[in-house]
Amino acid sequence: MAENREYRGRLAPSPTGHLHLGHARTFWLAQARARAAGGTLVMRVEDLDGPRCRPEFVEAIHEDLRWFGFQWQEGPDVGGPHAPYVQSARLPLYQSAFERLRAAGRVFPCTCSRRDILSAMSAPHAGDEEPVYPGNCRGKSSDEPTRSGEGSRVAWRFRVPDGQAVAFEDGGCGSRAFVAGRDFGDFVVWRGDGWPSYQLACVVDDAAMGITEVVRGEDLLLSTARQLLLYGALGWAAPSFYHCQLVTDEHGIRLAKRHEALSLRRLRESGRSPEEIRRTSGGGDWE
Repeated sequence: MAENREYRGRLAPSPTGHLHLGHARTFWLAQARARAAGGTLVMRVEDLDGPRCRPEFVEAIHEDLRWFGFQWQEGPDVGGPHAPYVQSARLPLYQSAFERLRAAGRVFPCTCSRRDILSAMSAPHAGDEEPVYPGNCRGKSSDEPTRSGEGSRVAWRFRVPDGQAVAFEDGGCGSRAFVAGRDFGDFVVWRGDGWPSYQLACVVDDAAMGITEVVRGEDLLLSTARQLLLYGALGWAAPSFYHCQLVTDEHGIRLAKRHEALSLRRLRESGRSPEEIRRTSGGGDWE
């Protein structure tokens, strides 16, 4: 883990909708930890989710977070030594990391659809987590061409070391451990549409930008296990991690961008002040 380095944290919103109260609380904690450490807070726009990412949401991210009281020292609007701070402009960095994985034989091409994967499983899958990959294409070599016949979509998966425990000490959730091949399987690092997956892009950017601690929601704990394997495969030092509790609605369902009534944009338009929102939404969680 990252030690003895100047603290560098980050905010990494995706412009697929208006940010909600859950994003704000997680980001507020990230900002608080950066300030407490006398460090730097980086803004990075993660806009790799295809047509769901829209320019108006990019603009709203900056407006709403500034209104709420966020201040970052590096980002798309203020510049910095690690520009560009928008993922869609950083493709060469992701391609370079992918080629390193490919040359090392750590990835394999996969033509499976989600339906193929689910049909190969012995039990039904539910929830937001992707199912454990059943290994349909695992025997394919990383030397195979990156594109196959016309009309087909080839994704590339990271071949996880089956049975290896991936353990880490989390700042918010304590000691955590997951077993590769049981808790998660071979995961996509390069999508069939020619863009990197979240897992690869996140690792590349956090390493390139010198991020020393990643603060995010506890729904991404399993992603951390995957990303730690990528850090190891690429020979990079991993940051520390702090996963925080998710904000839920009145029914106990975690907030998503479909909860428009709790978006920062709607709360702002309703006349509520950032101070009032922080005071009435979770109390000490904003400290």
